[in-house]
Amino acid sequence: MSQMFKISLPDGSVREMPEGSTPADVAAAIGPGLAKAALAAKIDGELVDLTRPFTGDASLALVTSRDEAEALNLARHDFAHILAEAVQALFPGTQITFGPSTDDGFYYDFAPKDRPFTDDDLPAIEAEMRRIIAADKPLRREVWDREQLISRWKQQGENFKAEWAAELPGDEPLTVYWSGDDWLDMCRGPHLPSTGKLDPAAFKLTRVSGAYWRGDQKNAMLSRIYGTGWLNKKQLSAHLTRLEEAAKRDHRKLGGEMDLFHLQHEAHGSVFWHPKGYVIYRALEDYMRRAISQADCKEVKTPQVMDARQWEQSGHWGKYRENMFVIPDEVPNTEDDGPIISEDAEWMALKPMNCPAHVLIFKQGIKSYRDLPLRIVENGCCHRNEPHGALHGLMRVRQFTQDDGHIFCREDQIVGEVQAFCEMADKVYRDFGFTYSIKLALRPDNRIGSDEQWDKAEAELRDAVERAGLATPEYGWEELPGEGAFYAPKLEWHLTDAIGRTWQVGTIQSDRMLPERLDAHYIGEDGARHRPVMLHRAIFGSYERFIGILIEHFAGKLPVWLAPVQAVVATIVSDADDYAAEVSAKLKAAGIRVETDVRNEKINYKVREHSLKKIPHLLVVGKREAEEGTVALRTLGAEHQKVMTLDEAIALLKTEATAPDLVA
Repeated sequence: MSQMFKISLPDGSVREMPEGSTPADVAAAIGPGLAKAALAAKIDGELVDLTRPFTGDASLALVTSRDEAEALNLARHDFAHILAEAVQALFPGTQITFGPSTDDGFYYDFAPKDRPFTDDDLPAIEAEMRRIIAADKPLRREVWDREQLISRWKQQGENFKAEWAAELPGDEPLTVYWSGDDWLDMCRGPHLPSTGKLDPAAFKLTRVSGAYWRGDQKNAMLSRIYGTGWLNKKQLSAHLTRLEEAAKRDHRKLGGEMDLFHLQHEAHGSVFWHPKGYVIYRALEDYMRRAISQADCKEVKTPQVMDARQWEQSGHWGKYRENMFVIPDEVPNTEDDGPIISEDAEWMALKPMNCPAHVLIFKQGIKSYRDLPLRIVENGCCHRNEPHGALHGLMRVRQFTQDDGHIFCREDQIVGEVQAFCEMADKVYRDFGFTYSIKLALRPDNRIGSDEQWDKAEAELRDAVERAGLATPEYGWEELPGEGAFYAPKLEWHLTDAIGRTWQVGTIQSDRMLPERLDAHYIGEDGARHRPVMLHRAIFGSYERFIGILIEHFAGKLPVWLAPVQAVVATIVSDADDYAAEVSAKLKAAGIRVETDVRNEKINYKVREHSLKKIPHLLVVGKREAEEGTVALRTLGAEHQKVMTLDEAIALLKTEATAPDLVA
């Protein structure tokens, strides 16, 4: 007689199922509707296939399309496998490698037999994928002996799979998944019950690129095929619409059209700011300087290059060395083969962050407990040796400037300081029209410091957010295990832009490690030496990236106070040229950034051209306006113009051109 297992369901009920039963059997026992809707299962919290047998009493939650996060990940994982199966069916001899899901889809890396794949191959691959989905092939899990699987891969010429199987850690058997009876891939799973559970209209292959095997440029170049995958056609259509809108808002495209900046290979990863772009940059700097002044922060400036021994002591040299630009001592080479690094070279490095330099400022002179908190901020230029392929316009660069600050405080001041920062960040982001969510990134596996120190630091950040009233669903409060920095937990602010994308920008980190490593201390009320706690904080993150986010959020139509050119005075006829000059002079005197367009062009041409440049206001003047002392005001995005006196127009523009009041 078979043993009976007690299976506890989310509604509190318990079902007894015979040994050998699976979640699919439980779903069928509950009803045919659930059996059809079930995609996977959680047994004691672990996501598994519906066909995984129970091994004893267990809790069970069935996953359906209503569980969107899990369902999407499963679907995208399956799309990746079906992509690999389709490619091998169409291009025999192609070797398969890896194929994970991504935030909005999936990809798979291939080693083609004859030639790299191109975008022209995608329609045929999509058609084959839909054929596989329509065949409703069962996806079946098997456990293989490692050596047996390696042997099979080698026999089939799958050298990449054989290499990976041999190097996987441990000596346990490996799992594979069959698609029907004729194709398999090595995978931990889980998967959907069959290919037919996918919507054939819910995916699209998007592009082909090159990728190195295991991400190492010393290895073979592979062909990577990207796709986007969803649960249904409606979700796919919405995503493609978002992509179209994102392409229109691309900051690189708009940056060129608006003459803000450019990038080129002579300074790869660094930005050439044009005059108009630098106006935005300086407006943000001015805004942030007012913000930090009101928060009683002191601005500092520190060196770009520091001795490597300082980075060794701080811990960055050992954990961040590959991302730093280093500068060794050199001696001339008489054979003209370039410089030689001397054996006793004094290594220097361009700073990738400002933290150690700020500790050195703190250490100048004796600090008392009465001097704390000490808040210092630097608009500090930093350099990080980002991989070439990771660079992306303003969003990911090698040279950038942070609104980087550090608060040195006593233990009893931490929660209050973090709370004040949370309230300041809330005001700043709302000034720019953003909503946001707050995340608490907790200790990673690779970290320094004791568990006791991490417990205390995490609790302090959590407490501060709660006191600020921000640890609520309204603010998307979430804790992220393993996502903290190696030296400290951190709070992260994730902004949501106009088309629903999120951007992680601001952060504050509670750090007890760096003051200890760099021997920072203050004299306490008891006359003894104590370590300060160091709070790392930033709101914009980097000016470059924040400007890129702003351009895309506003689709180039920046708030008037940020716009490089806030108004253009455009003439209808040459008889109004003198009046246009008078209007421009009065606008400049009122502090408005204005240009004058007296070209011999039709006014409709001028309107269209300045609209493309995202000029907020166009003041059109002709003979009548000159006689009456008025202007015809055209506001970007408005359907109709408004005729008003020049004084009225100046008052309106002056109000809009004023930066937000940080005290409000």
